[in-house]
Order: sequence, then C-alpha cells, then structure tokens
Amino acid sequence: MRHQLMTTADAADYLGVSKAFLERDRWAGARIPFIRVGRRAVRYRLSDLTAYLDCQTRYSTSDQGGAQHDH
Repeated sequence: MRHQLMTTADAADYLGVSKAFLERDRWAGARIPFIRVGRRAVRYRLSDLTAYLDCQTRYSTSDQGGAQHDH
C-alpha cells in the first residue's frame, strides 16, 4: 500500500496550524506521527494526520477526549 507523504509545510496547511507547531510537537514528543527520511527530511502520512484530527474531536468544552460517543 502506498502512503501519501506530505512535507511539514503541507501538513501544517492541512491541519490549519503553523510549521512551528509541528516542529514543537516533534521536539516535545510527537503526538502527531512523522517519518524521518534521511538525516534531515521529515514527512507526514496523510492517513496519520487524518487519524490525529479524528482523535481531537470533542462534543463539549468539558470533554477531555478518550470516551466513545455515538453521534
């Protein structure tokens, strides 16, 4: 199976965040999975970005996540 890989700039645009946000996320422990290609290049799988967004879905401002909702 072939995965669509995105640069940091493309991934940031897709998520609606800054490149700096993704760079900080990688430095702080990577909640958003990434792939290191060679020594310096970083890529993101579109499927990982979509899964990350799905996990961020909340149903109220007090919802801390983790619970399953039937909506």
